Amino acid sequence: MYYSLATTWNPDAILFGSETVLAAVRENPPLDVPPEHEEMFTPPEGAKDTRPLLVIADSRGRVRCWDAIRRWPYMRDVLAFCSSSTPKEYLSYLEATKIAAIVAGTDRIDMRKALEMLNVQYGVRTVRIDSGGTLNSVLLNAGVVDEVSVLIHPFLAGGRADPTMFDPIKAGFAELQIPLAHRKTEVVGNGLIWARYSVKGDKLV
Repeated sequence: MYYSLATTWNPDAILFGSETVLAAVRENPPLDVPPEHEEMFTPPEGAKDTRPLLVIADSRGRVRCWDAIRRWPYMRDVLAFCSSSTPKEYLSYLEATKIAAIVAGTDRIDMRKALEMLNVQYGVRTVRIDSGGTLNSVLLNAGVVDEVSVLIHPFLAGGRADPTMFDPIKAGFAELQIPLAHRKTEVVGNGLIWARYSVKGDKLV
């Protein structure tokens, strides 16, 4: 249900954190794609390719499965966000494997600058974030998030420490609070609630 709703934004790019990608690799090492997805997502021959770019934020140079990711039919191309602290060996690896990279920021990726460069160089205007709490918090702190979309499932889960969608402590912003304004709520099937919020301009720290 998440991905069927996510396509309604028609994003120009989808931004992943490196940890999200590495978790996917741990669960599915070859990053296999179901055969039916190949046909479903590959544009007809001769048609304009409207699939989004896949962007991975990887300042530490941990993602080494680009060849497998490149075969995913969901995206038209791949790109890395890095910083000046990214190991030179990793940047050379990206160049050798023909993975484009945007370098922005010193110790960590300057997300605002990286997204501005993504817009100028690739014409990207709408980005969907498909990541965990750390990158989400970094982007919220940078003030580059317009909307937060939450799916509330009709069951209770407990007993273990699950990853959260907002983890400012891990991101290095322990006191960060983000005020939201409710935009819309829908029941989208089987008791699933889709709540959408605009991010207000002033963060609380």
